[in-house]
Amino acid sequence: MKTLLITGASSGFGRALATEALNRGHRVVLAVRNPESVADLVAQYPGKAHPIRFDLTTPADAERAVRETVEEFGSLDVLINNAGYGLLAALEESTDEQLARNLETNFTGPFRLIRAVLPVMRAQKQGRIISLSAIAAYANHPGFAVYAGAKAALDAACDAASQEVAPLGIKFTQVIPGPFRTDFIGRSLDHGSRIPDYEGTVGKFGGFLSKMDGKQPGDPAKAASAILDLLDAEKPPFRLLIGSYAHMIFGKKLASMDAEINVWKEKGQPTDFSPGA
Repeated sequence: MKTLLITGASSGFGRALATEALNRGHRVVLAVRNPESVADLVAQYPGKAHPIRFDLTTPADAERAVRETVEEFGSLDVLINNAGYGLLAALEESTDEQLARNLETNFTGPFRLIRAVLPVMRAQKQGRIISLSAIAAYANHPGFAVYAGAKAALDAACDAASQEVAPLGIKFTQVIPGPFRTDFIGRSLDHGSRIPDYEGTVGKFGGFLSKMDGKQPGDPAKAASAILDLLDAEKPPFRLLIGSYAHMIFGKKLASMDAEINVWKEKGQPTDFSPGA
């Protein structure tokens, strides 16, 4: 039995993860804006599900969430950074306020929470830090410049941090989903003010998302099961792709990058000093 802290546990991936973890017998701290939104889980799993009021954009909430988890259950074995917020807008269409909100929700907030949990995990000499990323952070689409940029920033930060703490028994995994049947498109996706010149790119992608909403191929319950299986893996992956779409798009991106590197290799490689210089 492990103690998990899951952000954004009231809906979507977060609720699926919380439910699966509780069904497996784990203790779960449900970090949500409104604790009433998870009252059913608390009632269904007495002594195992514990709600706390949490806002990723409030700096002090990170250390408080960690402190309350340890006070309630005596340990904190797994952090799952799930809460997130999207933005569909061309880079030129995005406002400073939208940029700040996306960075705070998808990068700075999760980063603070990871930083807050590391002292506890260092003392325990073990821990798992799992963050929900997005396929757009690795193979992007028009309109996701800000959203995917924030997700990519967290990936880079976790890549370095995972190497820093590897000798201390702490392991990181970035979970990379494609489209799953959650409420992300309907409830958790902000929109920028449209500039007509971007209708053929951002507008087209927005139309694709609208048509897909409610028909996404990914099953959140199956994803939750696959993610929680990581807790039993001795050597979990740093990046875990989930869903057929993410695997297909990531594969195409890797092939495209490899081809481009090889095409330009003769131009880019011979830029070192000559031997003996």
